[in-house]
Amino acid sequence: MTTRAAGKTPPNLLVEIGTEELPPKALSQLGRTFADGCRQGLMEANLLDDTDAPHRWFASPRRLAVWIPAVRSKQRDQRIERRGPSISAAFDDDGQPTKAAMGFARSCGVGIEQLHRAQDAKGEWLVHRSVQRGDNASKLIPQCVEQAIKQLPIPKRMRWGDGTAEFVRPVHWLVIMHGRSVIKVNLLSVDSGAYTRGHRFHCQHRLRLTSADHYEKVLADSGFVIPDFDNRRRIIQQKVQTLAKRVDGTPLIDDALLDEVTGLVEWPIPILGEFDKIFLKVPQEVLVSSMRDHQKYFPIKSNRGRLLPNFITVSNIKSRTPKRVREGNERVLRARLADARFFWETDRNTPLESRVDALKEVLFHNKLGSLFDKTSRVRMLSASIAELLGVNVDQCERAALLAKADLVTDMVGEFPELQGTMGKYYASHDGEHKSVAAAIEEHYRPRFAGDLLPSGGVGQVVATADKLDSLMGIFAAGEEPSGDKDPFGLRRAALGILRILIEKKLDLDLLRLLEESAQIFRSQPQSITVSDKVVTRVFGFVLERTRALYNAAGFAVDELNAVISTRPVSPLDFDRRLRAVAKFRKLPQAENLAAANKRIRNILRKSSEPIPGQVDQTALTETAEQQLFRALERLTKEVSGYFRDGEYDQGLKKLVSLKDPVDYFFDEVLVMTDDASLRQNRLALLRQIQELFLQTADISKLQVDAG
Repeated sequence: MTTRAAGKTPPNLLVEIGTEELPPKALSQLGRTFADGCRQGLMEANLLDDTDAPHRWFASPRRLAVWIPAVRSKQRDQRIERRGPSISAAFDDDGQPTKAAMGFARSCGVGIEQLHRAQDAKGEWLVHRSVQRGDNASKLIPQCVEQAIKQLPIPKRMRWGDGTAEFVRPVHWLVIMHGRSVIKVNLLSVDSGAYTRGHRFHCQHRLRLTSADHYEKVLADSGFVIPDFDNRRRIIQQKVQTLAKRVDGTPLIDDALLDEVTGLVEWPIPILGEFDKIFLKVPQEVLVSSMRDHQKYFPIKSNRGRLLPNFITVSNIKSRTPKRVREGNERVLRARLADARFFWETDRNTPLESRVDALKEVLFHNKLGSLFDKTSRVRMLSASIAELLGVNVDQCERAALLAKADLVTDMVGEFPELQGTMGKYYASHDGEHKSVAAAIEEHYRPRFAGDLLPSGGVGQVVATADKLDSLMGIFAAGEEPSGDKDPFGLRRAALGILRILIEKKLDLDLLRLLEESAQIFRSQPQSITVSDKVVTRVFGFVLERTRALYNAAGFAVDELNAVISTRPVSPLDFDRRLRAVAKFRKLPQAENLAAANKRIRNILRKSSEPIPGQVDQTALTETAEQQLFRALERLTKEVSGYFRDGEYDQGLKKLVSLKDPVDYFFDEVLVMTDDASLRQNRLALLRQIQELFLQTADISKLQVDAG
C-alpha cells in the first residue's frame, strides 16, 4: 500500500473484521467478496474519486480486510433539477399561476417566484433547481460495510454470546480507519477502534494502527501475520517447492490444497518430514489421500513420478524446536498409514465378487432399494448399451456387478474418496480382466466439471448406465432437483452422460435408453412404478443440461433454441446439429433464409385448414412456385444422404441455394389466395420447405444480423 500525499487526494480506507478461525476452504471467496462488496458500496455512495483505482483484499484465518484508495470524506453536492408542468399549463391567459403550477411549487417546498423556466425541443417547462448537500463519509462508510457483510456467501451464520449479531465465526475486533481517523461504529456487536491483533500465539498484545496505510506492515513486522492471501499463497508455494528439492523431488501441489493450507496459517513455516518406506507398498492413491486430504500435507514425487517417503507440512508456528513439530506430524501420519496398510492387506483376502451380497445391507434409497438392487439394474442396462455399441457384453456385465463392491471394504470405509480406485486394485488382485478393473474406477467419472472421462469402452458403458439409473430412480421417487437443491448430484450425472456420449462419439438414442431403464425398474417387484411421464421429465431435464453445457462452451442462445426445438434424441446428434447451425448462421444467405422460415412458420401456424401431405405439381400455376418446387425436389435428393449420415453442415450449406427461389416465391405468389385448392397446395409446399430445414434445426429461431 502506498501513502498518498496529504491534500492532493482523499485519504485511503481500511476495514478489518477480526474473528475466530474462519473456514479455510471458503476463506479466499469470503475475502474477495467482502472487499468487492465494500468497494461497490462506496461507488454507489459516490465516495470514490477514482473508480478505476485498484483496491486490495486481505484474508487470513483470523481476519477479513480491505484497503481502498482515495475515499472522499464527504459526498459531492448534487445539483437537482425537477421538471414541472409546461408553461402553457402553468399560467392562464392573464399570466396568473394555475393550480398545477401552485401544486408543483408546494411539492418542492418553495414559492412560485422561486421556480425557473427551462426550454427544450418539446417546449418550455417550469423547473425547480436545488442543491442536495452530500453526506459525510463517516456516516456512509459503516452502511457500506454493513451491506457488504450481509451479502457475504455464508450458508449458515453463527451467533455467539448473548448478542444477536450473526457472522460466519464470532467477531472479536473491528477496524474502520479513514486515513488516520477511526470511524466509530458498532457492527456485529463490536465497537470499531484503531487496534488490530496479530498471530494468536506469537503476538499476545494488541497492535495500534496509526493510519490505514500501515496495516500490512504493522502485522508483518510486529504481529507475525502475512495478511495478503495471495502473497501468503505464493510464499507457501515457493517454500514448499524449495524444500522438496532437498530430497530431489517435486511436491504435488494442487490449487485446492494450496488454497486450503493458505487459509489455515497466518505465518507459514513449511517443514519436511518422512515416513517408513514400507508404506510405499500401499497404492499411491491411498498414501496421497492420507497426506493430502486428511492431513493437508504436500506429498512429494520423484523425477520418475513415484512417491517418495517424504511429505511437507506447513506449520502456523515458528517453533524453537522444529524437530519436535516434524516428529509430531510424522507420528500422526505413521498411525494413519499403518491403518491404511492393514486395510490394504486384509481387504485383499476377500474377493470383490464375495462382497457383492453385502451390498444388500447398504441402502441406496428408501424407495429404490439397496445398492445390490441398483447393481442389478445397472448390470442389465449395461448389457443393453454394450450390445448397441458393440462392446464386450460379458465384460460390461462383470464390471457392473463389481462396480460398487469396494464400498463395503475397510479401506473405502476409512477413505471414501477412494471408492472405485480401490475396486480397481482389488479387481486386478483377483485376476479380473483389465478392462473390468479399469471400468470399476472409471464408472464414477466424470466426478466434477472438467474431470477426465472413462477411457475404455467398458467404463463408458457402465458409467452411462449407472448415471441413467440414478436419474430415472430419483425422478421416479419424486426427488428431482429444484432450485439450487440437488442432493443426489443429478445435474452432474446428466452432464456426465452428455459428455461421455458426445466427447466419446457414442451415437446412442437417449430416449430409448431412458425407456429401457424405466422398463428395468418395472421388472423389479420391489421397485416403485416408473411412468412414461417420468421418462419424459428425465429426458427434458437432460436436454436442459445440454443447454447449460453448450452455453458454457460459448454457443448462442438462439442456436441452442433452434436445435432444442427439434428435440434430438441422441446427444451426439445434437452436437452435430448445433455445430452445423453455428456455421450456417455465418453464411451470407442465412439471414434471408431464417427470415423466410419465420414467415413460413407463422403462415402455417395461422392456418387451421388441413394441409395435404404431398405437393400436387400439376396445380402449381405460377412460375415462381414451379421454380421453388423444382429446386426443393432437387435439393431434397441431394441433402437426404447428408442428413441421414449426420453431416448437417454439408446439408445446410446446400440448402442456402434456396434463398433466391424462396425470395422469388414470396415476391410473386399469394399463398393465402381465395382458391382453396391453390392455397392448400402452396401451404403444402411451404411445409415441405420447413420440414427439410427441421431435419437439422428450426432456423426460424435464429436472430441473424445483417452482414
